[in-house]
Amino acid sequence: MELYKQILLKYWGYSEFRPLQEDIVRSVVEDRKDTLALMPTGGGKSITFQVPSLAQEGICLVITPLIALMKDQVEKLRSLGIKAMAIHSGMKKQEIDVALDNCIFGNYKFLYISPERIETEIFKARVQKMNVNLVTVDEAHCISQWGYDFRPSYLKIVKLREYLSVNAPFLALTATATPDVIEDIQKRLDFGTRNVLWKSFERKNLVYLVREVENKQKYLLKTLSKLRRRSGIIYTRSRKRTREIAELLQKNNISADYYHAGLEHDERARKQEDWQEGRNLVMVSTNAFGMGIDKPDVRFVIHYDVPDNIESYFQEAGRAGRDGKRAYAVLLYNDTDRVKAEQRIKNNFPEISQIKAVYEALGNYFQIPIEGGKNQAFDFNVSDFASTYHFSYVTIYNSLDFLQKEGYIELTDELSNRSKIHFWVNRDNLYNFQLSRAEYDTFIKLLLRSYTGVFTDYVNIDERYLARRANSRVEVVYRYLQQLKKFKILDYIPYKKSPMVVYTEERLDKRNIHISREKYRERKSLYISKLHQMIHYASNTTKCRSRLLLEYFGEMDAYRCGQCDVCASRNELELNDIEFNAIFNEIKDHLQHENLTSEQLVDRIDHPEDKVIKVIDWLLDNKNLLTTDHGELKWAGKRNQAGKS
Repeated sequence: MELYKQILLKYWGYSEFRPLQEDIVRSVVEDRKDTLALMPTGGGKSITFQVPSLAQEGICLVITPLIALMKDQVEKLRSLGIKAMAIHSGMKKQEIDVALDNCIFGNYKFLYISPERIETEIFKARVQKMNVNLVTVDEAHCISQWGYDFRPSYLKIVKLREYLSVNAPFLALTATATPDVIEDIQKRLDFGTRNVLWKSFERKNLVYLVREVENKQKYLLKTLSKLRRRSGIIYTRSRKRTREIAELLQKNNISADYYHAGLEHDERARKQEDWQEGRNLVMVSTNAFGMGIDKPDVRFVIHYDVPDNIESYFQEAGRAGRDGKRAYAVLLYNDTDRVKAEQRIKNNFPEISQIKAVYEALGNYFQIPIEGGKNQAFDFNVSDFASTYHFSYVTIYNSLDFLQKEGYIELTDELSNRSKIHFWVNRDNLYNFQLSRAEYDTFIKLLLRSYTGVFTDYVNIDERYLARRANSRVEVVYRYLQQLKKFKILDYIPYKKSPMVVYTEERLDKRNIHISREKYRERKSLYISKLHQMIHYASNTTKCRSRLLLEYFGEMDAYRCGQCDVCASRNELELNDIEFNAIFNEIKDHLQHENLTSEQLVDRIDHPEDKVIKVIDWLLDNKNLLTTDHGELKWAGKRNQAGKS
């Protein structure tokens, strides 16, 4: 284990592993076992595959659907002097060709790919020549039909077992998984033996609160004015609202900024850095914010809107209190949220005929012939597409999301791809060109002085930086680069920022688009079930929130936390758990069969009258009991058992 700790200290500055990390490293390196590791948000998942790969000869394949995270991790590894590569949508064929060659011959340690790349011919041919020491499947819940983000492309990952020339172990990683998902992941990745490593999802320092408030902005101002020097995140579902809330906070002298995927890359990076370094304390964001960050002193995460499922909520809430000190996960909720949630069901599942119409319009928009376009990427201007074909934005995005999950296309969010260059000629031919075209000599020397690795790889460049160094205008730099590309001296890919659509299959006539009505209903049913479980969490007033979350993920022996809003309300009764649960269950048993007055109920329950009255009052306050027109009590229909709540 000494070697692993040396690597950990050398590259990351840690002398000891976090809980579970060491067990995972041993499992995949020493035991060579397929391993499924469940690690809560902030548990240090990346260390569990980065250290093992660095400890061995060869390269680690990392499969992830998150392109932004993929690019971020590659940049971080490179900053540590570790050779890493990413292949994702938006890269030209020439770029992919060079990248794969480097992974075979260039002593690279990590290759990040999206699952859609696995079945491409160029990847299948090249991966057989790589010395793969580990296959890491990040966001592994995506492979399960029972997961909240099932992606058919993940079903292709198991094919790697056929393509690889070596028998590399598989490491599947996820922050959240129910028991059904855990079983499904291992089955679909063809694990040799069942091998699951996990630690409890319990976060004893994290206080879960639900606040039922009508005026959420007023609540934010009141609460954050008391937490002026505390760092936190506010999650909302709307890009527009991120800005509105941030501006509201700023006007009230609360240090805040906003973040969403539609911002420029440099602006997102600046905002994240300002927040990480404490120059801005509160980040108001969509769920685009949080991937790959590990800020330990986040004291609160507030959800302004109700998420689609408990998995998403748990991951996002878990970004608070990573330093082990007390932190708060707050969900703001009211009756309007329930109505909005039901509306989301309709929006997220357009009619099948509508999905096919969007697919047909998309092919026409890109002018792709039938049976053409496979593995081609296209810049996608959603505003232009919407106005051209008269679809609403909601219909477009949800139809494309469904088509992506059915495996017909891949849709990226807005990616900022920096400008790149790669010299096509070798040094000797470049020198001859410089002699014959002296007017380019100074500029070529500037490129070679400014950037390394340009003969072996595509390298990010900054035209403004080059212009400053040359004491010239940016337009002149652009012109030189375009001319050198025209002369086939180098390949120049200018900066661009746009979403992209990739056709993972050839374009079909819409009559041949097969969307199974059974699958459609299954997807919709699963979405509704998970959304309703999230609503149940928000509206629950009797069961410890921590315990409710832990039971969702299969930890059935959890006890109440004693500090969430439900437990705090319970604590005021001055009853121990045994007394409360016994009285609670007796009240429920009686009132599920008939309505009774308070006096009748007290008479029927064999516990001290004052304690029974306390529980009755508590249940009335929390709307578990209602009073009829005749003054009787009736059970309000809550079906959860108190148990150890």
